Amino acid sequence: MDDDTRLIARSLEGDRKALEALLERHRTFIYNVALKFFNNIEEAQDATQEVLLKTLSRLSTYDESKAAFRTWLYRITFHHFLNAKQNAYEKNITGFPVFYDLIESVPSQDLDEHEEKALALDVQESLVSCTAGMIMCLDREQRLVYIVGDVFEIGHVLAAEALEITPDNFRQRLSRARRDLHEWMHRRCGLVNLDNPCRCPKKTKGFIAKGWVNPDNRKWHSGKYSKIHGVVQSRMEEVLLARDRLYNQIYKEHPYKEPAVGADALMAGILDDPTFRGLFDLTKS
Repeated sequence: MDDDTRLIARSLEGDRKALEALLERHRTFIYNVALKFFNNIEEAQDATQEVLLKTLSRLSTYDESKAAFRTWLYRITFHHFLNAKQNAYEKNITGFPVFYDLIESVPSQDLDEHEEKALALDVQESLVSCTAGMIMCLDREQRLVYIVGDVFEIGHVLAAEALEITPDNFRQRLSRARRDLHEWMHRRCGLVNLDNPCRCPKKTKGFIAKGWVNPDNRKWHSGKYSKIHGVVQSRMEEVLLARDRLYNQIYKEHPYKEPAVGADALMAGILDDPTFRGLFDLTKS
């Protein structure tokens, strides 16, 4: 019996700590996929909580003989994300041409040595914000496939099972998402093609002026975070061997953030909800 299965059994028996541990095991990953998918902290937090509440409401129906818990959970997660209401970013940035025209409309300004040091974190914030925006130019299905397949490197079999498609179909969709994203990055992004004029340091002051980067309230480089490549255990020398890895390494340098809402806060909300009081007799500590 794996850890998830033990925690589920104990949770259904009323063990509050087991339920908290089950949430804690999965919530950070769900949150980071949501953050990439929606490109909005508040929406990612809401989506994570909604997914976990859906998961808990259906926990008694989980059948380990039909699927591993992680597969079952990811199926709930991916379905929820794909069917969520379209957000403002998706309505306004309708594709790569619109996105890159918007970036090019921001004046480029060279930074002197003092500004480079003073704005170092804001330059990184600009880089992540810009490349996160590029992912948003993919349609929802492509975006999710790219995020789980290339950024977080979920195994193709697991990802395919969660999306309820075949592994071959998943690989085909991932290939198309890579092609579309990488083609535009190669054509316009200075991070992967030095012949392109766009450079994150030169755009940083313009991004700050427009309010897209806020030095007092950074979206990505704030709170507790690590790096995605540390989570998926990629090694730089391996990454640079393949062309596709050169592109997705940019995304593995993105922050892997801790959700602002912790398991304790989620549990407090659950315990205050009469519906969940009926589902879980949380008397064991």
